[in-house]
Amino acid sequence: MKALILVGGFGTRLRPLTLSVPKPLVDFANKPMILHQIEALKAVGVTEVVLAINYQPEVMLNFLKEFETKLGIKITCSQETEPLGTAGPLALARDKLIDDSGEPFFVLNSDVISEYPFKEIIEFHKSHGGEASIMVTKVDEPSKYGVVVMEESTGQVEKFVEKPKIFVGNKINAGIYLLDPSVLDRIQLRPTSIEKEVFPKIAAEKKLYAMVLPGFWMDIGQPRDYITGLRLYLDSLRKKSSSKLAVGAHIVGNVLVDETSKIGEGCLIGPDVAIGPGCVVESGVRLSRCTIMRGVRVKKHACISSSIIGWHSTVGQWARVENMTILGEDVHVCDEIYSNGGVVLPHKEIKSSILKPEIVM
Repeated sequence: MKALILVGGFGTRLRPLTLSVPKPLVDFANKPMILHQIEALKAVGVTEVVLAINYQPEVMLNFLKEFETKLGIKITCSQETEPLGTAGPLALARDKLIDDSGEPFFVLNSDVISEYPFKEIIEFHKSHGGEASIMVTKVDEPSKYGVVVMEESTGQVEKFVEKPKIFVGNKINAGIYLLDPSVLDRIQLRPTSIEKEVFPKIAAEKKLYAMVLPGFWMDIGQPRDYITGLRLYLDSLRKKSSSKLAVGAHIVGNVLVDETSKIGEGCLIGPDVAIGPGCVVESGVRLSRCTIMRGVRVKKHACISSSIIGWHSTVGQWARVENMTILGEDVHVCDEIYSNGGVVLPHKEIKSSILKPEIVM
């Protein structure tokens, strides 16, 4: 089987992290976002992954080459010269996706994190005999999204309603699809939307089916949702393979710590924290609801909550970093500094406190 991952553009909502690497390579729970997807695809027998990309393909491919051999899966790029929306890239990658097998292929949105129930969607797709299967997820506030209206018992999709003013349902498109090759015949090579142009036509012919996603789902393309996504992911890890989570007197709730990191005496870490490889957390540090990326040093008695600390940064002694502070790569926060929602671009030294949320160039 094959899969196409829609990587797309510049990842502006996750700046300053995406100033250092393309968005799919930003670490999430101690490994690049896109790797969570590729590993799950490999597990259900996908042999080739095509990345639809319009930005920095060399960086992506160089990085993924080592995983190609490690995972034993072929990874190629299909590069757009102009943004083609969510359906155009399928037409562009047509020759890479079609082979003689006639098997369906996966299409994924690269920002989506979930338990990836690919095995279930393959079985669902076989059982209904339609042309396309999409995963949907239930949300509390459907008015912010495009809602999928479907027949509950069979999953047959009736229509899509974009940002409904009155309640029509609470299931939204989760950005995970399994499509028959014939779907490619419906897509022209031009900027076009799979959600607004392609799927409604298939639904009108009663050949589109939706399956409700079991477990959690999050689009982690922006910082607040990234932090929420980490909580949901660690919750899920606790249920599925809790041995991967850290334990100890200094750990509260779900915490993921890379084995190459060092944690000092008298710290309190958690809940919902990921500490990447080669980090040093000195004594008396307090961490909660945050991600500490590779090579970061957090000095004595610093306190970090609801924030993302980019690669190789340092947080000084007695510093306090909170409220969606995002430090880009190689940012150095001096001792006793307070950051309230500062968004700091890479390679900066912060010598004075950031008292209200602002971007520090």
